[in-house]
Amino acid sequence: MNDEKKLKVVAFGEVLWDVFGNEKKIGGAPLNVALRLKTLDCDVAMISCVGSDKDGDLIINQIKNLGLDTDAIIKSEEFPTGLVNVTLNERGSASYEIAYPSAWDKIVLTDLARNLVSQADVLIYGSLICRDQVSRQALNELLQMQLYKVFDVNLRKPHYTYDLLEELMYSANFIKFNDEELLEIAMAMNSPFKGLEENIHFIAEKTNTNAMCVTRGKHGALLLWEGELYENGGYPVEVSDTVGAGDSFLATLIASLLTDSLPQMAIDFSCAVGALVAAAPGANPAISFSAIEKLMSNIKV
Repeated sequence: MNDEKKLKVVAFGEVLWDVFGNEKKIGGAPLNVALRLKTLDCDVAMISCVGSDKDGDLIINQIKNLGLDTDAIIKSEEFPTGLVNVTLNERGSASYEIAYPSAWDKIVLTDLARNLVSQADVLIYGSLICRDQVSRQALNELLQMQLYKVFDVNLRKPHYTYDLLEELMYSANFIKFNDEELLEIAMAMNSPFKGLEENIHFIAEKTNTNAMCVTRGKHGALLLWEGELYENGGYPVEVSDTVGAGDSFLATLIASLLTDSLPQMAIDFSCAVGALVAAAPGANPAISFSAIEKLMSNIKV
């Protein structure tokens, strides 16, 4: 990271509890991205809403203890803190049952939140937060502001439409998909292509966005940056669960690219981080730089 100036990032969206059987862990894609950015020495704030309940107090305390600015996380008297029941298949891939309505569906912007975004370098946002009109309206206001916008596509049926996704892509400077999401959206946009690389260029042209990445699970990722494609073939690990792996990948990639890392180095490093998250339980395991370097040095991709 650049020692002269910390990257100032605001993440907007859901904070919640991921429920794995009898165990609960803090989660929500924007929060997972924010927490990983914090470990990469970024200055990170979270805009969200929790309930005025024990779950909400616990989330705020945990996030604050992990170093995030929580001043723009408001509390709802009417709606509960979000819960997501996570089910893992035999490969560790997750499916989600997302309670609605939750407090994070009802984010109302405060002057403090607006001020945070006005002073930030980067805004992180996703598509799930737009399932309710209240939070969607708040995000729409923030997307009018002048800063670097990163759209983390996060398709959770039935909580999206293709018209919504196109709007969110048009607003972005950088878009992150997984391979299934990219192909589904490209097909909905009437792409004539079948492959990932062709559809990356197709969506880039259609949305006037010249920076995006596509994760491919154990097969690594593709990155479009300044008109060039970069690839990492993945780092084999024994998967514990995939929850949060893509979020940590995105956080690492954005932190690297926006602090002038070479694109190939950025995607290699980010894929290693994502692999190590998948190898550990939960969305936000601690990962040392020595573990990242060891994985990268032992595996030729």
